[in-house]
Amino acid sequence: MAKTDSKKAKNDDVLEILSRGVEQVTVREHVEARLKKGEKLRVKLGIDPTSPHIHLGRVTQLLKLKDFQDAGHKVVLIVGDFTGEVGDTSDKESERPMLSPKQIKANMKQYLAQASRFINIKKAEVHYNSTWLAKLKFGEVARLADAFSVAEFSARSNIKKRLEEGKRVSLREMLYPLMQGYDSVKVKADIEIGGVDQTFNLLAGRNLQSALGLPAQDIMTGPLIPGTDGRKMSSSWGNTITLEDKPEDVYGKVMKIPDDIIVQYFISATRMPLSRVNEIAHQLEGGANPRDAKMELARAVTTLFYNAASAQKAEHTFVSLFQKHESPTTIPSMRVAFLGILDVLVETGLASSKSEARRLMREGGIKRNGVVERGEALTLKNGDVMSRGKRQFVRIIHS
Repeated sequence: MAKTDSKKAKNDDVLEILSRGVEQVTVREHVEARLKKGEKLRVKLGIDPTSPHIHLGRVTQLLKLKDFQDAGHKVVLIVGDFTGEVGDTSDKESERPMLSPKQIKANMKQYLAQASRFINIKKAEVHYNSTWLAKLKFGEVARLADAFSVAEFSARSNIKKRLEEGKRVSLREMLYPLMQGYDSVKVKADIEIGGVDQTFNLLAGRNLQSALGLPAQDIMTGPLIPGTDGRKMSSSWGNTITLEDKPEDVYGKVMKIPDDIIVQYFISATRMPLSRVNEIAHQLEGGANPRDAKMELARAVTTLFYNAASAQKAEHTFVSLFQKHESPTTIPSMRVAFLGILDVLVETGLASSKSEARRLMREGGIKRNGVVERGEALTLKNGDVMSRGKRQFVRIIHS
C-alpha cells in the first residue's frame, strides 16, 4: 500500500511540473514518460541581460527551473551575454537596438545573485554563451543557418506584421533563433523552458539538434505574466515587479494588479499549494473581496523574494499607509550634495532623471512635508521630508 501511495505521489509531482504555470509542452508524452521512468534530464533556461533587474516574468521561469532541480534534474542556466548584444525581438513590434558589451556586462553583474534566490547555483551548470558563439566562423554559421528557411522566420506573427507594415526587419534578427538554438546544441539540453513568446526560438533548438544528429530537446512554454497594470510586463512601461525592488515595494506592487489576474499570479508566481489556490479561486467566484486574496498573494510573493519576516513588515507598512492612512513611523535619511528640488529627487532615487522629476511634479506625484510640490525651481531646507506616492519617503540632510 505504501509503495502504491509513493508511486501516486511521484505521478502527482510529475503532473504538477508539467501543468503548473505551463502553456504547452512539446512533446508532452515524451517528457512525461521520461519523468515517470525517473530519468535525470538536463533542463535549460536562457536569460539575456537586457536589463539589470530580473522581473517577475522571468521569476516564473526560475520557479519552474527550481521545480525540476528539486526533483533531482540538472539545471542548465545560460546567461546570454552574446545574444543579449544582438537582441531578441520575439515579443517586439519593432527592431530592438543592439546593446554594447559594456551595457551587457553591467546588466548581468547581479544576475547570478538574483537567480540564486530560487535555484541552487552551486548544483547548477552556468554558461555564458559568448564562450561558443563568439568563436563561430562564418562558414560554421552558414552551415547552421541551412537548417532554417526565411519563410519559417517571416511567418512569425510579429515579423509578418512588421513586414506587411513596411517596417524594417534586420538580418540580425533572423540569426537570433539560430544562436539560441545553438546554445541547446552545446549544452545537450533535454528540455528548454521559456515564455510562450519564445516558442519559435525554443523550436529552433529542437530543429538544430536534430539537424546535427543529436536527440531533439522537448520544450516547455509558460504564459506571459501581465504587469501591475494588466498589460504585458515591460520595463519600458514601468509595470514590472523586480528582484531588486524593496519588500514594501514588492508587496505594494502586487496589491496594484487587476483583480482578474490574481489566480494567474498565484499559479505562476508562487508555490502556494494548488489546493489552496483552488479554494481562493472558488471564493473569488463566490463574491469574496479580492483585496483579501490579493493581500495573501502579496505576502506569498514578498516571502518568495525575501522571507516571511520581510513580508510581514511590508504588509504592516501597507496597512498603515493605505488602509489606516498613517505616516511611516521611520523615514530614512539621506545626505545630498545640493538642495535644488530636481537634484534632490534624482540623488535620493525618488526620480530616475530630472525629466522624470518634472513629470512627477506636474502630475502631483511629489510632496514636500506632506504637501504636493510643483515648484521646479524650489530650494529645499535641511530636514525636509520628500515623498513620491504613498510608499517612498526620504528625509534630506544637507552636509
